[in-house]
Amino acid sequence: MVTVLYLAHLNPVTNAHAQIIRDLTGRADRVKVMPVVFRDGDTELNSRSFPFGFEIRKRMLQAAVDDERVDVSDDYAFDAPFKRYMPPLLSRRSWSLRRRILQGVEDDYFSYTGDGAEGLMLRLYRLRPQVGKRRPLSAASVKARLYEAARGGPDAWREDVPEGVARIIDEEWDTVTGFAGSPDDTIRVCGMKFPKGGW
Repeated sequence: MVTVLYLAHLNPVTNAHAQIIRDLTGRADRVKVMPVVFRDGDTELNSRSFPFGFEIRKRMLQAAVDDERVDVSDDYAFDAPFKRYMPPLLSRRSWSLRRRILQGVEDDYFSYTGDGAEGLMLRLYRLRPQVGKRRPLSAASVKARLYEAARGGPDAWREDVPEGVARIIDEEWDTVTGFAGSPDDTIRVCGMKFPKGGW
């Protein structure tokens, strides 16, 4: 059995994410999708860059891709203080995260990314990456459209997400409006963003 590991922010889930996952189901027996999670104890840390929590993103994924071969897991989770994962490769905590990512993966596997730099990190952690072509639609651009709509702009974001995801975003609109006017309380380290609150 072949498992593909798809680690991504998925915040929110876009049409591009859904297409990637559908494509991956044709290349493996199982797709383990892992939206990144940042936690401080039992509290998930969200921000303007990461507005939707894991459970909401899990619902988005289930609405976008209805396939029993797709599992959504929170195994790609960073626990505060996040600086303990640094420096990459030398930190014991970063290797314990790798073990968690591979939980439940018993046979052959590979990981997927559309980003060359991320592919290098996955290779260094021996997660056997296959680097695909980067899609033109990004979650960052969809978030920008969401925040623009929250400030009275057009609802252009709807064309970028699956219909079921749009319904979930509508249900969680208070989250969007709450972050639309807030600063981006994140810090970028080694090419990855982390919530400042848990650094």
